[in-house]
Amino acid sequence: MDSSYSVISKNSNVELQKQTTKLLPPSDEESFVNDTRSLVGYQEADDLDFDISNYPLVNGKSSQGGSGIHGAVFNLTTSIIGAGIMALPATMKVLGLVLGFVLILLMAILSEISVELLIRFSVLYKSRSYGEVVQFAMGRTARVLSEICIIVNNGGVLVVYLIIMGDVMSGSLHHIGVLDQWLGNGFWDHRKVLILIVMVVFLAPLCALNKIDSLSVTSAASVALAVVFVVVCFAVAAIKLVQGTIDTPRMSPDFSSKEAILDLLVVIPIMSNAYVCHFNVQPIYNELEGRSPHKMNKVGRITTAICVVVYASTAISGYLLFGLATEADILTNFDQDLGIRFSSAVNYVVRIGYILHLVLVFPVIHFSLRETVNTLLFEGSPPLSESKKRSLGLTLILLALIYIGSTMIPNIWTAFKFTGATSAVSLGFTFPALIALRLGKQSNTLSFLEKSVSWLMLILAVVVSIVGTVGNIYSIRSKSD
Repeated sequence: MDSSYSVISKNSNVELQKQTTKLLPPSDEESFVNDTRSLVGYQEADDLDFDISNYPLVNGKSSQGGSGIHGAVFNLTTSIIGAGIMALPATMKVLGLVLGFVLILLMAILSEISVELLIRFSVLYKSRSYGEVVQFAMGRTARVLSEICIIVNNGGVLVVYLIIMGDVMSGSLHHIGVLDQWLGNGFWDHRKVLILIVMVVFLAPLCALNKIDSLSVTSAASVALAVVFVVVCFAVAAIKLVQGTIDTPRMSPDFSSKEAILDLLVVIPIMSNAYVCHFNVQPIYNELEGRSPHKMNKVGRITTAICVVVYASTAISGYLLFGLATEADILTNFDQDLGIRFSSAVNYVVRIGYILHLVLVFPVIHFSLRETVNTLLFEGSPPLSESKKRSLGLTLILLALIYIGSTMIPNIWTAFKFTGATSAVSLGFTFPALIALRLGKQSNTLSFLEKSVSWLMLILAVVVSIVGTVGNIYSIRSKSD
């Protein structure tokens, strides 16, 4: 019988295509899944039903318009370096230079470990947000609690931003504002009016954007402005150090009085607040081009290194400049003669430059706040990017509430010491440690060292939270007495 089929030659295109397919290396995400399967067993990995293509957070393929490593680093750095940097010189005044620097370094290391654990289990369990991975580990109630913590933390941070803008532009109780120095007293330097104008003209348009990747350019500019602030502070401190006009700094904490001990209890939670960015890790990872856990870990490590340099430089130089007169918001110290040439110009550059930095940071923090509120109130609804009316409505309501909060809270120290002891330490250390311990036990992917570090983070978080809360209560009582 004659056949209509012909023999395929060995040098045909089909043969070549088959060989080429065999030679293609696996993608980073496939490598991650394969490594997981080798650790937990093939059957357990199959039980996870890891269909990468259906989940944007864990889809390893590049998405159109995704951000590269540099854009992700800028966004994550912006999430970290905000108003917290203004309070670090005051914490150095309480802790002393040695303990202060050690805590800056220790908090950075622990925060980076917690971020990497968070990313690992978010990818492994196909979680697209901070709340989802919390729910996989501890259930629905824990997820709601974590989302409330994000709302409290981010709302508090944004209130602090507005307080700082008001302090710098219109002045505070003991310091003169920029507009006072330029134009004198008048209706134009009214604190509430100024903050409202900044919010409507500058902040609202940026906050209305629906994608965090759209803020990469503003994030880069904000990081550049933060670096300018650090360089100026460091240069002025170095000049005064050479001139011999800087007082001898405190090297260790002061335990000589009850007030000093209370300050020490309050300041540790503020330090733990310095690196909290975990609520923005998943949105940034989701828009990372060619995303993989390895690539996001690289982003996290670069960001942490930048933040350590910026924080240590600012805290040390700021404390050296103003000593025991260092304010909770160090920007307010820059209304006086620094004892160098062009002191007035330097003061203006520092204050105005950092106000611009906060204006550019504000929408990045607001993005995760809005997403969390949307998830909590409108669970199961389409994403905000597909509902412009809901997105705009939430933006307007949140901005209004943040503005009201900024008119009621007296200073940034009050806001930081409460969020640091509660929501910030929970988001940065308590939840990530519990996620790693619970999900690591289920998947058997946590090494002994990682398990030990997770327990250390959990214990430290609980201690810091208790100590900070007790310190805050005693501090309030002592002031009322």
